[in-house]
Amino acid sequence: MYVDASEQTKFDNNIRIKKFRDEYMDEIYNCMQCGYCLPSCPTYEITAKESASPRGRIALMKAYADGKLEMNKQLENALYFCLGCRACESACPAGVKYGHLLEGVRESIEGTKRDQHQNHWIRKTIFDHTFNNTKRIRFAGKMLYYAQASGLQKLANQTGMVKVLPKSLANMQQAVEPVASPKDRKKRTKVMKAIGTAKAKVWLTTGCVMDMMFFETNQNTAKILNKLGFEVHFYANEQCCGAMHAHSGEKATALELAKKNIEIFENSQVDYILSNAGGCGTAFKEYGYWFQHDKVWKERAEQFSSKVRDMNEFLYDMRDILNFQSFPKKVTFQNSCHLAHGQKITLEPRTLIQMIPDIQWIELDANDSCCGSAGIYGVTNFDTSMVILDKKFTKIKKMQVDYIVVTNPPCLIQMKLGVKRAGLEQQVKVIHIIDLLHMVMKNPVKTNCNLE
Repeated sequence: MYVDASEQTKFDNNIRIKKFRDEYMDEIYNCMQCGYCLPSCPTYEITAKESASPRGRIALMKAYADGKLEMNKQLENALYFCLGCRACESACPAGVKYGHLLEGVRESIEGTKRDQHQNHWIRKTIFDHTFNNTKRIRFAGKMLYYAQASGLQKLANQTGMVKVLPKSLANMQQAVEPVASPKDRKKRTKVMKAIGTAKAKVWLTTGCVMDMMFFETNQNTAKILNKLGFEVHFYANEQCCGAMHAHSGEKATALELAKKNIEIFENSQVDYILSNAGGCGTAFKEYGYWFQHDKVWKERAEQFSSKVRDMNEFLYDMRDILNFQSFPKKVTFQNSCHLAHGQKITLEPRTLIQMIPDIQWIELDANDSCCGSAGIYGVTNFDTSMVILDKKFTKIKKMQVDYIVVTNPPCLIQMKLGVKRAGLEQQVKVIHIIDLLHMVMKNPVKTNCNLE
């Protein structure tokens, strides 16, 4: 039987709306519209528009779910103007899971766009051709190394050739420091043995951006764990955690990536799954939620998530055996939004940093504010991202710190760009917390620790 294409599209859209309503309307009704979230929202702060606030966006989602508002470009722009930083979740007295709502409505947006063949080429490159394929991620890392080692990146910047890239990528590549060579990457062994008797076996997830651009940070993470008596396992078939896909409405792909990671865990016999990237760790811990309606995968996903630990909380639990040397520098800390608001981990990294002898700790004003990176937000909403970043560095410039410590790879790139834009390259260094701890770490003073 012939079905008119427009009628099929309308039918598919109605199914999509019903799915969103069935899954998320209870959460939407949890929002009391009180406005406690407004001061915490970076986009509301710079626009003062209700549609740029969590409360306003939830109202738009409700209108969409009720069939009072069609999915159109205006609605899409409002919902993608959000960074997804989830600071509103920490501020919300009702505990609304705004991040879940945002992922759900963006899934509907992308379904509608696919029906209408409206996917942008940058988006397709990121989600369909790069971060869903481990080999392509590694290939991208190799190409980046060769561009740097050959002087091509430097030449492109000097001659202006870099302007052929989108403005966002042209600016962001300035903050990318030399990456590890293919030769150095090949030296990584599948298993890094513990020093002394192994307390446990751990899977250190390497991530996508993390391993591509900050390979040494992953290596330093493994070295710290080895010193503390843990056997570290790497898996070549590890997939992207799926966070970027889920945040951007590509939930089906996120689920497929998650399934592959769950299967790796089930065949691994490791005791813990560790992450040194705030965004990745949050996604791993939410696999159970992702599969809540899947009878086949729900229990398996929950088992996976139960074994996930962020490195900050893992090291915090062993703080009594950590031993650091003196580091007399002025240091501040930039929250990873998903670490702070998704995993509720804020005390642990601060405690670890302040344990370092002679360090001069300076709390960053408005630390709960996103740096503007937010996954691929710095690419898709570059100008807004830079407004948010520059506001943060107006405050940092007055602090006169030596180091800014971060816990997430996109934040690391973004804050390095902020240093450059603020003209602080000679005064301020941005460093991942693992690299800082590895730099100052001595051998543990004790050999026993209690892992609960």
